[in-house]
Amino acid sequence: MNATIEKFGGASTLIAEYRHWVVLLRPQAVTLGSLILAAKGEETAFSDLSEAAFTELSAVIRDVEAVLAKAVGQAKMNYLMLMMVDPHVHFHALPRYEGSRDHDGAAFSDAGWPGPPALPSAVALSADQIAAQRAWLKGLWPAR
Repeated sequence: MNATIEKFGGASTLIAEYRHWVVLLRPQAVTLGSLILAAKGEETAFSDLSEAAFTELSAVIRDVEAVLAKAVGQAKMNYLMLMMVDPHVHFHALPRYEGSRDHDGAAFSDAGWPGPPALPSAVALSADQIAAQRAWLKGLWPAR
């Protein structure tokens, strides 16, 4: 796994693994169900990904959106490809919704709704929250 994947928790946040991509729980939750979609390679430019990685990305995104629809009931999905601090190809996949969603006794609001995601208002998840949300979302993931 590349350094960007490790920065976002690596194995401790891993929800699903594909041939070219991993889906991680985002440790800083902008909204409930915030994820990282990260390419497994060392590419630092989106255009450097292989055709196979681009093709597989469509299946990854379908899975992300289907799982989050069950888990969170998002109204929209936002995919942010920032790659300024963490250089390897990755997206922040943020389910967007009006109001708040609850998980395991904690409420998660979408502070930016209906505008752009409010990244500075992200909630740092505790180790227990990471483990619980990871298990929850992993349990909803389609078998491949």
